[in-house]
Amino acid sequence: MRALILSDIHANLQALEAVIEDAQARGGFDVIWCLGDTVGYGPDPGPCLTLLRRYALLAVAGNHDFASVGKMGVEDFNYAAKAAVQYTTTKLTSEESDFLAGLPLVALAEPFTLVHGTLRDPLLEYLLDQETAQATLEMLTTRYCLVGHSHLAFLYWADQSPPEFFDFIVDEDYSLDGAPWIINPGSVGQPRDRDPRPNYALYDSQKETIKRHRVVYDIQATQEKMRAAKLPQYLIERIAHGI
Repeated sequence: MRALILSDIHANLQALEAVIEDAQARGGFDVIWCLGDTVGYGPDPGPCLTLLRRYALLAVAGNHDFASVGKMGVEDFNYAAKAAVQYTTTKLTSEESDFLAGLPLVALAEPFTLVHGTLRDPLLEYLLDQETAQATLEMLTTRYCLVGHSHLAFLYWADQSPPEFFDFIVDEDYSLDGAPWIINPGSVGQPRDRDPRPNYALYDSQKETIKRHRVVYDIQATQEKMRAAKLPQYLIERIAHGI
């Protein structure tokens, strides 16, 4: 079984299409595991949901997903994120809204647990340091945990003293050895590591390996759609710079 692991697509259809095309060229996949925030920020929430749902899909909710359908407030969102939520809400069909509203906070796909933020706070907490990583490991009931939310790719290997974060190097095979790992594949639609290329990962259950990849896509096409949608200029500019 091969799983295509995606996170933080953020309604960027051009980026999502490029990722799926690249993954298919690398041998394809049997299922998509989506770690939340399929919508928000970008111009194409409905088309992104439609494309994902053409495939076998296991998805969890992100904060933008729930905010866009009224399942959480936007008090802590900045002005640009609030504007994007308002736009997204007007673009979703009732069926798409119901789909997002019904997403679980946590999902299991042995030997992985899928969550957007952390197991302690699935929607809002960023897993970026030892304390948040250890809190999630204490709650983990599978061998491995997949997270998103920060838009930053990393590996956290617990079978080390002390456990630590590692770079999730692009195009390098990592053998999963049974010890606890926390893995963030990075963002598809809005990377924040000063590289605008979309991220994704492929898990091969037969080989017990995971591999991260990056692709190029038509950033200007997405930006033109965002301008037409009158989304904030800040959001339009940032996707070209990976910030």
